[in-house]
Order: sequence, then structure tokens, then C-alpha cells
Amino acid sequence: MQSPALPRPRFERINLGSLITPIAFLLAIFLFWLLSPGHRFLDPRNLAAMAKLTPDLGVVALGVGILMICGEFDLSVASVLPLTSYIFAQLLIAGVNPFLGFLIVLPCGALLCLLNGVIVVRTGLPSFIVTLSTMMFWRGFLYVESGLMPISTLRYVPPSSPLAQMLTGQIGPVPVQFVWYVILAIVLGIMLHLSKFGNWIYATGSNVDAARAMGVRVPFTKMTCFAILGALCAFAAVMQSARLGQFAATQGIGFDLRAIAAVVVGGVSLRGGVGNMVGIALGVFIIQIIDNGLILMQVPVYGINTFIGIAVIIFVLVNNAVNRQFSGQ
Repeated sequence: MQSPALPRPRFERINLGSLITPIAFLLAIFLFWLLSPGHRFLDPRNLAAMAKLTPDLGVVALGVGILMICGEFDLSVASVLPLTSYIFAQLLIAGVNPFLGFLIVLPCGALLCLLNGVIVVRTGLPSFIVTLSTMMFWRGFLYVESGLMPISTLRYVPPSSPLAQMLTGQIGPVPVQFVWYVILAIVLGIMLHLSKFGNWIYATGSNVDAARAMGVRVPFTKMTCFAILGALCAFAAVMQSARLGQFAATQGIGFDLRAIAAVVVGGVSLRGGVGNMVGIALGVFIIQIIDNGLILMQVPVYGINTFIGIAVIIFVLVNNAVNRQFSGQ
């Protein structure tokens, strides 16, 4: 007897719920333009600065969003990112070509997060606990191994080098890292919404038992989503190192929770099975807009997370209210 066929992957139906994130994105831009001193929020220099900084978190958040749609979490990104940056720095010191080092680091990141996926799938432990543990393990390992000392990469990857230009250069007024962010969002969006594997991700996140009954390879799907996230962490690590000109053990600190916040603001359900790539990409920008706008308004840096936390709670409440309204129709 054949398993029931999965429906074709498709974009979510357009309704008020799916419009919350775009509306919030435009509203945030308008509010901070209105409230920032001298309306500096839309100053080209400020927009350029945001375009350079947003992809650091954004590239990671794309993978976090896909994994959350699949029904899992990964808190270890805050350690995988600096660890892969450290591996890249050590490869450069060993005389490895920067491009080859970049290509080596990507699968290293994928393997680090794949390990999380293997543990989750094989043991049945909650991914939150597993990745919290590996985050602490890798962070401790990195701190001991690096001695918390920064490592300059400018000697090997100066701003004028081909790799630095490829990852952090300029295309006219547009930073290259922003272009990479858009490209990755499009590629991952096509995978998520227009492929069989994307349909497996939604099915796994919605109902694991039903997904298995329909022939979905649930362990493979989960482990692949973990690996994709790891590769994206490594990509962001090299991109950030090229921009900063150094490895720092504190790279990526806070990215775990900020990425989850951005994804939730982007409309991804904490229970899995709900979300889309457009919402995830815009959710990252909303977090960055709030961050940048509050700085322009001279809010103390250490108080910004307070407002981001409030924003996340509001988004969750609004999304839940709208979803309940639509489910009742």
C-alpha cells in the first residue's frame, strides 16, 4: 500500500496574518524616521551602515528560521560562529589560501551543527537542551584554546584582497554582504517553498507522526536543517571576520536569542510548521531597525534589549490573536 502523497510545496495563503510582518516593517521605518533627531534614520549613511551590519545576524537567522519551521531550535550558533571564525584564522596562519580556507570552514560549520542534529534524532532529547549544552561546551573549548586573545587576519585577508572584496566589498552604493544576504534568502526561499524537501520541512514541523506516515524522512530532514544552519554560521563567521579584520572569541555572542527573536517577529511559530522566508528576512530587518533607531534616539545601548524583548512579546501576542481569529473562521 502506497503512502499518501504530500501536497506540493506552496507559499502560505495571503491573509491578514501573513501581512503582519510587512506592515510592522514599514511601520518601524516610519516611526524611527519620525522620531530620530533630524530624521537621520533614512540618511543614506545610516542605511549603508545597517546594510553592512544586518547580514551578520541575518545570514544566521535564515538558518534558524528554517530549523524552527522544522520544529527544532539551535542555541549553539553563538558558539559555532566564533569557533568557525577561529578555525578560519588558524588556517590562514598555517598558510592556507583564503579562498580554500573559506571552502574548508563551511563544511566544518555544517558538521558542528549536524552533530547537534544527530544527538537530537538519536536520543530524542529536546533540541533546546542539547544545543544549550553544546553551546556551552564549544564556548568553553574556544575560550581555552584561544586564550580569549584576538587574532588579526588583515595580513592574510586585507580589505583589498579578492576574498574580502567578494564578501564585504561594494557594488556601487550597496554593500556586498547585503547582496549575499538577499541571494541566500532567495535560494533558501526557493528550497523552502518550491521543493519537495521544503515540503518535508513543513510536514515535519507540523506533525512528526503524520509526516512519517506520509513517507517523509524525518531524521534526514531534521539533520539536514541543522547542517544548513551550521554552514550559514560559518559563512557569517568568515564574512564578519573579513569586515572586522580579526577573529574575536566574543563574535556571535547573543546571536542565538536575537536570531530566534527575529524569526519569531518574522511570523515563524515556536511550535514549528508555520513561517515563510519573506517574513524571516523582514523580521531580521525589524530587529535591526529597532536596534539602530533606538541608538539614534540615544537610548542606552544596554537598554535596547529591553525594547526588543517587548517587541517580541507584542508580535507573538498579535500573531496568536490573528491566527486564532482565522482558525475560527
